[in-house]
Amino acid sequence: MTTAQPQQRGGSTLKFLLPSLLGIFIFMVPVPDGEGSVTIPIAWMANSLGELIGDAIPWILLTLVTISTVGTLLYSLAKPAFLQNQLGRTLFKTTPPWAATRVVGLAFGVAILFELGPEWIWGEDTGGLIVDLATLLIVVFALAGLLLPLLLNFGLLDFAGALMTTVMRPLFKVPGRSSVVGLTSWLGDGTIGVLMTNQQYTQGHYTKREAAVLGTTFNIVSVTFIVVILGQLNLEHMFGPFYLTIILAGLAAAIIMPRIPPLSRFPDEFAEGITEDPRTASHAVVDPQQGETSLLARAWESARRRGASVRLGAVARSGVSNALEMWLAVIPIILAVGTIAVIIAENTELFTWLGYPFVPVLEVLQVPEAAEASETLLIGFADMLLPAIIGSGIESEMTRFIIGALSVTQLIFMSETGGMLLASRIPVKFHHLVAIFLLRTLISLPIIIGLAHLFY
Repeated sequence: MTTAQPQQRGGSTLKFLLPSLLGIFIFMVPVPDGEGSVTIPIAWMANSLGELIGDAIPWILLTLVTISTVGTLLYSLAKPAFLQNQLGRTLFKTTPPWAATRVVGLAFGVAILFELGPEWIWGEDTGGLIVDLATLLIVVFALAGLLLPLLLNFGLLDFAGALMTTVMRPLFKVPGRSSVVGLTSWLGDGTIGVLMTNQQYTQGHYTKREAAVLGTTFNIVSVTFIVVILGQLNLEHMFGPFYLTIILAGLAAAIIMPRIPPLSRFPDEFAEGITEDPRTASHAVVDPQQGETSLLARAWESARRRGASVRLGAVARSGVSNALEMWLAVIPIILAVGTIAVIIAENTELFTWLGYPFVPVLEVLQVPEAAEASETLLIGFADMLLPAIIGSGIESEMTRFIIGALSVTQLIFMSETGGMLLASRIPVKFHHLVAIFLLRTLISLPIIIGLAHLFY
């Protein structure tokens, strides 16, 4: 017994360490992309796979949206026996408004891919833009569904949860394990953060309030996309100050937002079907014979025990199920909601009108070309790249800097993250996203302008 126990402990330690370190590398570690920039391995894998099957992706997209829509209608209307199981309910059971949204998503998908109807539906700045995003997400969802368990299931969250609670709970009012979600989102990509939060919420590791905070507070775009925004605004030489501004404004919003409505009003209740707090099991304690131990030792022991309890078959099945759910639930929503949002942004003056009240504010804060800048402040709700496109012609570099930084720190944009949140199990509604977007704008804007004056 005495010789077997160290072997067992060593085996369970490896079951925690090896998958977790691999997951950290895949989702968090910046690496050169071979083109003079940096990316993360999951993004490189997604781009490489996308290039490999590039010509087929639009038709894969249409197939998935068709399966989603037809399956939803069959489940709701005909109720065939082959869909009356756990997987069928997970993929196709939804409410009538969301079923209608899937139908709209299919209609847009057909119109865009076959260029049917008016060009303002399928043009490259409207429907074409959304299809490009959706096709990329198909690959990301596939890889994330299969690889996220490396971060979620082998003990890393338990280690971070025990170690980071003293930081995350007082600052952001979320559990310590959410530090992994935050880091993955900030260093990797916001879509991955939404996926992680949704999975952890449905498993009972976050309450409704915690899931809403995490889903709308930490999901920044990837470093690669930030470089794209800087390129659009001719600000590549300002990467350091730009990223520092995003971090400071983002942290300020992350500290304030959970303490005010609407996020503060979400109940601390678990998802439907969760009858007890599964997080108590993750706070494993060390052997009582060892007496008092350090926080690090307790975190290590908690993670080691989680790694020892993993069943690879169950993890694989869960990963495939998660990928299918994201494909069939999220992609149609992004096609529907995202296309409508960018059509409104590109073909109406709505966001220009909404920006008028900001003109005197920008003038008081001594922002050059305030009227032109005001047109970009709210249009990012439709798509994060639109402010940079519209603001690229502004002469003042400081104003372009402010526009770009604000578009990143607003976080909520309906063409991708917003659509994903609405399609997920995270209990946020459209009106919550509108309020959160506006509040993040009001919190971040003065900080960004103040730092811009410092740099310029």
